[in-house]
Amino acid sequence: MGGGSRTTVRVLVATAIWLGLAIAAGGLGLLEGLRPPLPQAILVALTLALLAGFRWSGPFRGWALAVDIRALVLIHVTRFVGIYFLALHRRGELPWAFAVPGGWGDIVVATGAILVAGLAPRRGRAGRAAYRAWNLIGLADILLVVATAGRLGLADPTSMRALSVLPLSLLPTFLVPIIIASHAAIAARLGWSRGDVASPL
Repeated sequence: MGGGSRTTVRVLVATAIWLGLAIAAGGLGLLEGLRPPLPQAILVALTLALLAGFRWSGPFRGWALAVDIRALVLIHVTRFVGIYFLALHRRGELPWAFAVPGGWGDIVVATGAILVAGLAPRRGRAGRAAYRAWNLIGLADILLVVATAGRLGLADPTSMRALSVLPLSLLPTFLVPIIIASHAAIAARLGWSRGDVASPL
């Protein structure tokens, strides 16, 4: 097994362990007992840890810069969770200011991820422009979602209670940090690669 394959296995194992811990934390109700801004601080700390790994861990950085960029894009298919945001709003469990703009924004970004990964040209300016436009829109959307959740949670913690219990507790403790970090990795790939945007650098 090559070095790249070994690193991929390590990344997948670490991700599985992290997911298991996030599920356990949600199942035990650990987030429910936290008052703002502690949930937001956890999200920020996890995101910074991933970005630090990308910046200073040679193997992880090398893997992120070599894996097919379409795999990083398709992580964002998970953002169809926006459909669930809309459903919870209809049931009165999430406020409009978070669920509707954030829900539709995530649905658009998730749909765009499928289209870009599947249809964007693999060479030339058109392909690079498609990846870059999608990445900028997706990053702006997730930052807006995080900022809105933080603002509403600080004003009225009960309004965002759905984000502290499973399955949505996985957003701050697992998925959102990965989404933000993957946007950073994609931006780096697009900034440094000059050839086929979908191939290893």
